[in-house]
This record gives sequence, structure tokens and C-alpha cells, in this order.
Amino acid sequence: MHICRGNFQSTWTAEGGYDAAAETIFDGLNVDGLFLEFDDERSGGFEPLRYVKRPDLQIVLGLVTSKFGELENPDDIKRRIEKAAKYVDLSQLSLSPQCGFASTEEGNLLTEEQQWEKLKHVVHIANDVWK
Repeated sequence: MHICRGNFQSTWTAEGGYDAAAETIFDGLNVDGLFLEFDDERSGGFEPLRYVKRPDLQIVLGLVTSKFGELENPDDIKRRIEKAAKYVDLSQLSLSPQCGFASTEEGNLLTEEQQWEKLKHVVHIANDVWK
């Protein structure tokens, strides 16, 4: 299941952490994995992950923004993964861009080249974290 708060031409429609629905999202849904938006402060902190009770639930951290083309500092992303791993075992976590590159045909304000660079960035960071 993918939880996204909008992704239209590098804008968004909602903000706030997962706190209000955390128990339902992380301990009440019958899904194998959750793709979660965590690319900036409007997504809230990782504390709601404490409600993850199932060791087989995969949590995909959308820490790499798809709203702009600049690449995030890899060390910052790694630190955020470490913070999430305080609540969920690292083996249950993975990394992705948040929300993909387009919720509509108009897409975000990134070039195709920037999108490929973002994906390569995710792979390089993931290789460092999950050797």
C-alpha cells in the first residue's frame, strides 16, 4: 500500500505525520508492505513506526524527494534511516523516492535525467546501508 499526500507538478495537498492513524496503518492493515512519504518535515517523524508489530511487514521509506532535482546529502538520508531503525528492524526497511515521480500525467518539475539520477541515488544509498 502506498500512502501519498499528493504529487502534482512538485506540489502537495496534505501534511502531517502518521500519528493520528498510526495504530490502524501499522498494526491494523492486512498488507505486506507500506510505501511511506518521509521526504520532509511535513511528513512527521518516525515515532509512529513503534506500532509496527509484524516482523514480516516491509516499510519503504520515501526519503528521497521527487519534487525537485537536487540530490539529497547521502549522509542525511542514512541518518534518517538509522532513526527509523530505532522503531523497526533495519531488515524490514527499504528506501525509495516518495510518491513516485508523478501522480498525474503532468508529472513533477524534474527532467527525465534528474529522475534517473534520483533512482541511481537511491540505489547507491541503499547499497551502503544494506550491504
